[in-house]
Amino acid sequence: MVDKKIGMTLTRHIYEGEREHPDATGELTGILNQIALASKIVSREVSKAGLAQILGFTGRENVQGENVRKLDVFANDVFVAAFNHLGHFCIMLSEEVPEPIEIPERYSGGQYAICFDPLDGSSNIDANVSVGSIFGIYHKISPGQGGTKEDLLQPGRALAAAGYVVYGSSTMLVMSAGHGVHGFTLDPSVGEFLESHHNIRIPERGTIYSANEGNYPYWSEAVRGYISYVKQPDSASGRPYSSRYIGSMVADVHRTLLYGGIFMYPADTKNLAKPHGKLRLLYECAPMAYLIEQAGGAASTGTGPVLDVVPTEIHQRVPFFAGSRENVEELESFIARYDDARTGKAVGSSNE
Repeated sequence: MVDKKIGMTLTRHIYEGEREHPDATGELTGILNQIALASKIVSREVSKAGLAQILGFTGRENVQGENVRKLDVFANDVFVAAFNHLGHFCIMLSEEVPEPIEIPERYSGGQYAICFDPLDGSSNIDANVSVGSIFGIYHKISPGQGGTKEDLLQPGRALAAAGYVVYGSSTMLVMSAGHGVHGFTLDPSVGEFLESHHNIRIPERGTIYSANEGNYPYWSEAVRGYISYVKQPDSASGRPYSSRYIGSMVADVHRTLLYGGIFMYPADTKNLAKPHGKLRLLYECAPMAYLIEQAGGAASTGTGPVLDVVPTEIHQRVPFFAGSRENVEELESFIARYDDARTGKAVGSSNE
C-alpha cells in the first residue's frame, strides 16, 4: 500500500508558492526546477568522481587565477546547458568564465539574469570533502531583447531568488524566493528533492566561529582582536567559541545557517591583488547573504550589509561576515571601535 503522506517536493513547494501570487508568470518555477535537474546531474558525478576519472586538474586557470579542476568544467557545462535554452534568462554569469555568458538569440527574451558558482570548494574534491553550487537570480532591468551587464550588476537586495546545493553525505538544495528559507534533500530512490528543513531560522546567537586562521597575520587589527575575544573564556557569553572550518563556503555557511555562530572571510594583506578578500560578491556573497537574512541572520562586509553593496565589476570581491545576528553585530562593533581608535574619534560620538 502506498503511503499517502508523501513529503513536500521541491516542485510542489515552488508551484504552491507561485499560486499565492496571481501575477506570477511561472518562469521562476521553471528556472528552479531546471536548477534542481542540473544539481542532480552534478551530484551524480561528484559521488562517483574517482571512478569516472574526473578528479584532478585540467592544466589551465580560470578568471580568478585558480587551477581549474575537471569537475569544475563539468559542473559549469551542466549549468550552462541547463539554462541557455529555457527562454527564461537574458544573460548569465559563471565563476568559471571571464565575461557574461550570452543566451542564444532564439532563447534570449527571458526576464531573468542568473549568477552562479557551479562548483564551490572544488579544491577539496580530491579529499572527498563536501562541495556545492551557489546561484542568485535577478529580474532583468535593461531594455531590449537580450541582457547586458546592467542586469548582473545589481545589489543583493534586488535578488528574486537564491540558493545553494550541498553535495555531501546527502545532496541538499537550500533556497529562498523571498518567503523564508527551505531545505530539500535528494531522495535518490525516487530522484526527487523532498522538503527536509521547513522555514529554517538561524539562532540569534551561536558559539561557533568559522575562519581560515592561516590568514590571521594578514587580517586587520580589528578582526584579529575579535578572534582573540571569542577565544577568551567567559561563561556568561558562552566563550570560548568552538572553531569549525571546512574550507568549502557552501559547507561552512550551511553549518552556520543550521547551528548559528559566524562564518568569516575577511579582507587581508596576503595577496595585494585581492585587497578585499577572496569571496566574490555576485555568485557567492550576495546569494548567501540573501539566504542568511531570510533566515533571520545578518551578513556584513564589516561596515554594512552585504546586500546593500552595489557591484561595479562582475567578479568583484568583498569581505564577508555572516551568521547569527548578534554575532555579526558583535563583529561589526569591534571593527567600529578599532576604526574610531585609529582615527581618534571617541566611541559613540556624533559625526557632526
